[in-house]
Amino acid sequence: MSSSDISPAQSAAQIGLIGLGTMGRNLMLNIAEKGFPIAVFNRTSERTEAFHEEAGELAKNIVPALDLKSFVEAIKPPRAIILMVPAGEAVDAQIAALKPLLSRDDLIIDAGNANYHDTNRRAEEAEGGDGPRFMGIGVSGGEEGARNGPSIMGGGAQDAWDQVGHILEAISAKYEGEACAAFLGTAGAGHLVKTVHNGIEYADMQMIAEVYGVMRDGLGSSAAEIGDVFAKLNEGILQSYLIEISAKVAGTNDSETGKPMLDIILDTAGQKGTGRWTAIEALMLGTPASTIEAAVASRNMSARLDERKQGQEVFGAAPQKLGGHPVTPEMIEAALVAGKIICYAQGFGLILEAAKQYGWSMPLPEIARIWRNGCIIRSAMLNDMATALGEDPNRNLMFAPFFAEKLKETHQALRELVSIAVLNGLPVPALSAALSYFDVMRTGRSTANMLQGLRDFFGAHGFERTDKDGSGFHGPWALGN
Repeated sequence: MSSSDISPAQSAAQIGLIGLGTMGRNLMLNIAEKGFPIAVFNRTSERTEAFHEEAGELAKNIVPALDLKSFVEAIKPPRAIILMVPAGEAVDAQIAALKPLLSRDDLIIDAGNANYHDTNRRAEEAEGGDGPRFMGIGVSGGEEGARNGPSIMGGGAQDAWDQVGHILEAISAKYEGEACAAFLGTAGAGHLVKTVHNGIEYADMQMIAEVYGVMRDGLGSSAAEIGDVFAKLNEGILQSYLIEISAKVAGTNDSETGKPMLDIILDTAGQKGTGRWTAIEALMLGTPASTIEAAVASRNMSARLDERKQGQEVFGAAPQKLGGHPVTPEMIEAALVAGKIICYAQGFGLILEAAKQYGWSMPLPEIARIWRNGCIIRSAMLNDMATALGEDPNRNLMFAPFFAEKLKETHQALRELVSIAVLNGLPVPALSAALSYFDVMRTGRSTANMLQGLRDFFGAHGFERTDKDGSGFHGPWALGN
């Protein structure tokens, strides 16, 4: 369809979308289904036409354009255009192609998994130029979420959100009637929150994988038995999307071999980079996210399959049974509860630190609320997190009364499970990292005084004293004594 084929009714598309991959196609259908006419463009025109033909009843709300000029002309000014293209250079290239066709009142929205530093840069360039405005939004929920309602994390200028917020709220997931979409701050705020969401997702999944390993290798449980345990866990405080699908993954058999799917899936995990970005940002901002860092490292180690096999030949495999060390479903549940609280405390702490550095509003209770449905880490616990963060967003989530009590009830189970696994050679890096964070954060006097003494000894870096005010003190070694 060319510009000459677009009828007057069709030229009133309220929004446009570029990029008809899996996420883009489903987001397009979601927008059309909610009653918003949408213009679409893809660099492969055959795909554009094919998706329009396959849209069925929704096709009446979709305007397929075969060139960029026709696409822009099909959208009602001031135009809003969503980009669903790969992060990085592809986004910059698409913005450059659109700029000559758009006015200052128009808006480009990057809805991909962008690095928030890129979003900050693009927002700054748009603010200082004469081209269209720019905003970045995080979209979570995968293929299903894009089609039926994702969690949407908005970042940019307030007037940009005001222009498209009603559409984003309409297509988002709902939790008890509330839209799981919100404006979180300027520039890259939305993409930063999405990055941390994905980092928490990495850690959540890694802890699930670790207790799966304890059950499989330590208890000798079958995949079906493990699936039953996860199904039971999903009926309690751990009720969540990831626990729900863990039960389904563990309980599914391969149609070709009849064997459990988990028994034939190669144990090397991929990643698209957002978890790594979370770990990097935590280090750069100087805020602890050790559970997420351990999860990222575990994926990196999983890719070293040949090296791991070599290590097993050299050192031998861990025992396949936990001799004399009982592990119960109740212990597993409590350990996962503790690990989850600690992981989320680190994630929200990272968001808070970024907000301070960039001057973002970052309403933490609102972030917890929009994560309650639509996104991958949605869980029943997020309701209580939203309440706790509303009471005091600057407080470590672990110290909120509700979660402090939960940790008092469960940290011993986490300690026991980690101890049993370590004694028997079963790897539990994320659970171990969560436990170490908990122990450090409840230690009033740490061992960092030794670090400061060593730093002063070899580098004269100075230190503070417990009995005097000020800084820059040195030990007697600095005087050669």
